[in-house]
Formats: sequence, C-alpha cells, structure tokens
Amino acid sequence: MGARDIAFPNLGIYLKNVPQTFYIGKFSIALYGIIFAVGILAGIFIAAKVTKEYGESEDHFWDFAIRVIIGGLIGARIYYVIFSWEFYKDNFWNVFNLRQGGIAIYGGVIGAFLTAFIFTYRKKINGFILADAAMPALILGQAIGRWGNFFNREVFGTYTDNIFAMRLPVEAVRAMDVTEALRSHMAEGDNFIQVHPTFLYESVCNLTLFALLMIFRKKRAFNGEAILWYSAGYGVIRIIIEGIRTDQLKMIGTNIPVSQVVAGAMIILAIAGEIVFRTLKKKDKLPKVLQVKNS
Repeated sequence: MGARDIAFPNLGIYLKNVPQTFYIGKFSIALYGIIFAVGILAGIFIAAKVTKEYGESEDHFWDFAIRVIIGGLIGARIYYVIFSWEFYKDNFWNVFNLRQGGIAIYGGVIGAFLTAFIFTYRKKINGFILADAAMPALILGQAIGRWGNFFNREVFGTYTDNIFAMRLPVEAVRAMDVTEALRSHMAEGDNFIQVHPTFLYESVCNLTLFALLMIFRKKRAFNGEAILWYSAGYGVIRIIIEGIRTDQLKMIGTNIPVSQVVAGAMIILAIAGEIVFRTLKKKDKLPKVLQVKNS
C-alpha cells in the first residue's frame, strides 16, 4: 500500500492518496480540524432550532453555546492528556499540538457540563432546558467529528476480516496504536494493518441516537430528560465500541478502559434519574425547574 492509501478490501474500495491536510498558499490546514468545525456548526444549528421549540431565549442559547464549546474543547484535551500522561510527560509541548488529534469526548462532555452549570447559575436561567436542546446537537457533532479520525488514521479497532475491514499503512498510524495482536496478523512483506473501522461504527450509532433524540425531543416528561437519554444511549454505544479499540485510555495504574467505566456510570445514573424523576412527576412533587412548560 502507498503511505497515504486507505482500503476496505472486502468492499472492493481502495482510496489512493487520502490527504490529512490541505494547503492555502503555504499554510497547511488539517482536515481533522475542518471536520470537527463542521460538526460543531451542524450541532449549533440543530440546538438553536430545538431551543426555540422549547420556548427558550435564542440570546441565552448563543451566549450558552459559545462558552460551552470552549469549555468542552478544553475539557476534551485535558482529559486525553491526563490519561495519556506516559506519552506527554516526555513530550510536554505536544500537549498543545491539536493538529495530530488527541481529544476525548468524555472530557469534552464533562467540560461542557461544568461550563454550562457555571453559566446558567450565574445568569439565573434554566440550564436543564438549554442542556436538553444541546443533546441532539452534541451527538450529531460527535457523529460528524468521527470522520476526522478517518483522515487522521486513528480510532481504529483490533484485527478483523469482516465486511467493513479497513487497511491502513503502518507508517501512517501512531506506533502506540499498533498492538502486538495487530502485528501478529501481518504477513511477511505486508506494510499495512487490517482493523475494525471503529470510527465508522460509532458515527453510524451516533447518527441513530441523534435521530431518536430528535424524534422524541417533544416527549420529555421533565426538563433534563434528554440529558439522561443521551447519557444512557451514548454510554451503551461507547462500552461496546471501546472494547475493540486499540487506543484505549486506561484508568491510572490499571488495565481498565476509563471510557467504559465512565460509560457504565452514565448508564446507571441515567436509569436511576429516569426512575426517580418520573416517580416524582407522578406524585406531583417534581421541582419547578424540572417541570416542562404546558406539561
């Protein structure tokens, strides 16, 4: 394979010279960043639409969105660096090099929620409504953003020969992502690895969850319920897909994937929240901040 080629042999697809960057004059722009930005913009469009449907101020939304995006990006990078410290401790300045990727969605979610909490608390507005509107936007942005991983040749899984198997030249991927198990499937003379395209699996699953959140967006029993739907749905997606990825971030001092732990906790909390808040609604004891208008 050529150093920049990507193939899906069982689908009969062979892509030559797939770029990672493009140039405007002498300035290079990473496709990863472009796709990430497209995901954010698409998400903002959806969130603005849903916010209006929920009867919330669009001015509040725009102030909210700008801060949450910044907080999410910072959180995503910090999370990734913390759980990849063995790499970054000897390459400290790479902490600030986002052009090679290296962000974690759960860090982004945590950063976004903390930022949202601070913003809505200070502005004295109902953050649950804005957060509910943001959930379809968040998962749509994730679905689109995963294609940045395709161009970066990252976020792939273990060896497979299934219909979607993907081949990547070894020299095009990070050495830390190529496991001994992957190397054991390389025939003599091969310069490629054959893997699960987990970025594709997650993108499709995320789009499915996005569709469900949009279909049921007006069926909320209480403000904040879409947060629980997202948490449970994405938690299930991530537990399954994380199990076959080769670039797992591990709990410090263990061999346990941190994303599976976080995903499991999200699912449990989401189910518990559904039970508690729906019970309170039935008993007419739901806090006012959680009561949906005209419900």
